[in-house]
Amino acid sequence: MSDNDTYESSEPAFRYNAALAQGIENKWQQRWDKEGTFWAANVSGELTDGEGRHAQGRPSFFAMDMFPFPSGKGLHVGHPLGYLATDVVSRYRRMQGDNVLHAMGYDAFGLPAEQYAVQTGQHPRITTEQNIANMRRQLHRMGLSFDDRRSFATTDPEYVRWTQWIFSRIYDSWYDPEFVRPDGGQGSARPIEELIEAFRSGNKDIPGHEGQDWDALDEVTQADVLNEFRLAYISKSPVNWSPGLGTVLANEEVTADGRSERGNFPVFQRELRQWSMRITAYGQRLVEDLDSIDWPEKVKLMQRNWIGESRGASVHFAVETSEGEQDLEVYTTRPDTLFGTTFAVVSPEHPLLRYAPESWGDDVPEEWKGGYANPAEGIAQYRHAAESKTAEDRVNEAGAKTGLFTGLYAINPITGARLPLFTADYVLMDYGTGAIMAVPGGDQRDYDFATAFGLPVIYTVEPDASSDQTLADFEGKAPYVSHDGTVINSSVTAAHIGGESLDLNGMNVDDAIAATTEWLEKNGIGKGTVSYRLRDWLFSRQRYWGEPFPVVYDEHDVAHLVPDDQLPINLPEVPDYSPKTYDPNDADSEPEAPLSRNADWVNATLDLGDGPKQYRRDTNTMPNWAGSCWYYMRYLNPTDAQRLVEPEEYNYWMGADRYPGNAGGVDLYVGGVEHAVLHLLYARFWHKVLFDLGYVNSSEPFHKLFNQGMIQAYAYTDERGQYVPAAEVEEHASDSSAEPTFTWHGEPVNREFGKMGKSLKNIITPDDMYEQYGADTFRLYEMSMGPLAESRPWNTRNVVGGMRFLQRLWRNVVDENTGEVQVVDSDMDLKTLKLLNNTIAEVSEEMEAMRPNTAIAKLIVLNNHLTSLKSVPRAAVEPLVLMLAPIAPHICEELWSKLGHEHSLAHEAWPKADERYLGQDNVTAVVQIKGKVRAKLEVDPEIDPDELERLALEAVADRLGGKAPRKVIVKAPKIVSIVPAE
Repeated sequence: MSDNDTYESSEPAFRYNAALAQGIENKWQQRWDKEGTFWAANVSGELTDGEGRHAQGRPSFFAMDMFPFPSGKGLHVGHPLGYLATDVVSRYRRMQGDNVLHAMGYDAFGLPAEQYAVQTGQHPRITTEQNIANMRRQLHRMGLSFDDRRSFATTDPEYVRWTQWIFSRIYDSWYDPEFVRPDGGQGSARPIEELIEAFRSGNKDIPGHEGQDWDALDEVTQADVLNEFRLAYISKSPVNWSPGLGTVLANEEVTADGRSERGNFPVFQRELRQWSMRITAYGQRLVEDLDSIDWPEKVKLMQRNWIGESRGASVHFAVETSEGEQDLEVYTTRPDTLFGTTFAVVSPEHPLLRYAPESWGDDVPEEWKGGYANPAEGIAQYRHAAESKTAEDRVNEAGAKTGLFTGLYAINPITGARLPLFTADYVLMDYGTGAIMAVPGGDQRDYDFATAFGLPVIYTVEPDASSDQTLADFEGKAPYVSHDGTVINSSVTAAHIGGESLDLNGMNVDDAIAATTEWLEKNGIGKGTVSYRLRDWLFSRQRYWGEPFPVVYDEHDVAHLVPDDQLPINLPEVPDYSPKTYDPNDADSEPEAPLSRNADWVNATLDLGDGPKQYRRDTNTMPNWAGSCWYYMRYLNPTDAQRLVEPEEYNYWMGADRYPGNAGGVDLYVGGVEHAVLHLLYARFWHKVLFDLGYVNSSEPFHKLFNQGMIQAYAYTDERGQYVPAAEVEEHASDSSAEPTFTWHGEPVNREFGKMGKSLKNIITPDDMYEQYGADTFRLYEMSMGPLAESRPWNTRNVVGGMRFLQRLWRNVVDENTGEVQVVDSDMDLKTLKLLNNTIAEVSEEMEAMRPNTAIAKLIVLNNHLTSLKSVPRAAVEPLVLMLAPIAPHICEELWSKLGHEHSLAHEAWPKADERYLGQDNVTAVVQIKGKVRAKLEVDPEIDPDELERLALEAVADRLGGKAPRKVIVKAPKIVSIVPAE
């Protein structure tokens, strides 16, 4: 039978087909909306359930999807996989008696709407709202059980207000590493006023102004001091500048090849004035608290690797300059190698370089000078050359080792040796301290650099005596980089600092590290510390379509927060939405933000508490990650104008005491693994700041994370390599065992497998599925394709199988010719009782584990059994309808209603298995000889393999001729394969 046979006009009047399905689905969606079937009840306030009740002590369950960006293309069938999974769980939890919060918002700021505005001149808000309306329609038509009262977009002015409010709280905070939190941990965000009071009282030294009175410092100096502590601060360090995009990028938005993640443009290092978030202060907690949440191990590993925790020591070197000694701080994982340090290297952007001498010393080798007349000229030229390279190019191990002597020397704190200080582009200012101590005897890059510049090499570790290598195998040829070995050449009778002896010789490396760290701390020139690969989060974008910063600048360029009661700051109209872009390789270009083109908006007269004054607004906007950092909390009450979140509601839905470890958070968060680092890391950081400041009482935003797989599809190319419409391709069976062939309009085409995409001409939309089959068949097919966490291929030809299952279920309840219910109220036979109760137990287990595909398979078995009966018992089919309802809710609602139930089944109790009928009866074991079935045995499903073998041999003894078989393969309880003796 063809796929279309189901829908011929001659079919029975009440057959379940696409037209009937659509009518049923529209009917129930309207009823759900009217009755508030999926409204979640808050503890108090206006948000009640559909019956007007508050939570009233019912257990809560908060299920969330990673909310989508409203694309102009709408959804294709690959997008809803996660949404359907979350919906199935939400419906199941309601039937378990939970008060379920399941809603959908829209991550509406972003580059695509802005790019469309650049192309057409249409305001991004208009485009965004149109896209949201289309996506909302598609999702609603799918039958997703959202509480639509709680929907919002990150572009809504009230939402922007609270995003700006959170930024203000982060800006007005600093991280106190000594503060003991209520949960017993050490280190916390604290109000900046506490730091100011510590400076004012003298309880804390003012960096760079020790011994001075806080109130004696001018406003600019105070602002500069506080900027070094604020969690949201103005950075002047190198940033990732993409001329082709016209904006700067966070490290996480730059690929391993040193190009922009969006657009694949070159990215260059530029020193610009930008907002940054001090996420590095939370590095340790972001790593440690992963143990308190239920996330996939691969995601935890990705976050740990991105944060990149390493343990070592900070070391301070004195640097001789014409303006006195300056401090050079270096972080190293191997402080024991200080004895082998023969030079030091700083980034071309390092602030120490401003102390470079005016001329080269007489003893400076020519190869160190780079052909420049003096250090200042050389440093300026070298810095300019470094800025024209991508970060990837700068650190590429295979690249040529370039560098330049700065004319400065650092003093080794142990040996007192004068170490020439070079600048080299492979040292990045935003990684570590922007400086390294070079140990060419133990590091390949340092060895290559030392070889290129004629610098000495000192080995501080030699292979153990038990090794088949000696130090002679490396000297003059390569560094000895192994951690395994014995420390050598590491002893002084009187250290340069402190004057005491220090002898590491003969130690293993770990003991030498510990001894050196202890010495550094004792002498006040270093300390054991933890460093992170994670860099502070660059938070400024030269874009229009984003949240404006709630900050203005005075005539001294000092930043001031706009008062909370003046929020939100809305985007103004501008003549051109695009940032100024440049040739992608123009490293010397400068950012120009669209907001700078509205002078009336930029220059504002505001009263910040001391009378009206003229201020200048920040013309950058926040990154698109800002809105998604906290949106889960807005679902709790999206119309609350008084608070970010009401404590009582937060405690009910996300509170700390809901899970062991007090991490709290959303019960289930479903989304793609591609967000493992960016969104999830940023959201955890913001949440921890809010936790520290007392706005929430749990330390994590998301308790359980589930990553759904990807739905992929076939695409087809012609002989030119051009994609052709996949829907128009015909498949032809092969005459042999080879692969099938494919043609398009009679011409052969090649098949490939991958993503769905407009450019691939293989997009299938949910709208197509609704029209051809109905939403329930679409839902059923997506949930039955395979395990949720795995990627799977889409095949429209297979969708009809789901429709046939639903048709059989329909016929088990409804007479297709009359439309009358045809179930009976008689008792079930024993076989049906056992199958029903085992199905209830097994499907319940599968639903708890988010395995709808296997649940569907078991429901099909039960339905097929009912189909085989002369009449279908009501007591058997009603539990089947309830169990299928989370997956195919519309048809199940209709059948439930036809079975005589007045109310929606959305809150009906999930069926309970009767333990008296659980467990299988005997199963049939097949006995094969040379692959042919020679006997069948009825055995216990738990039979011991040895016992099954004994019974099988007895059953076919006459066929074996009294000889012992050559081989017996037992696959209990169902198969015994026998190879007889020759």
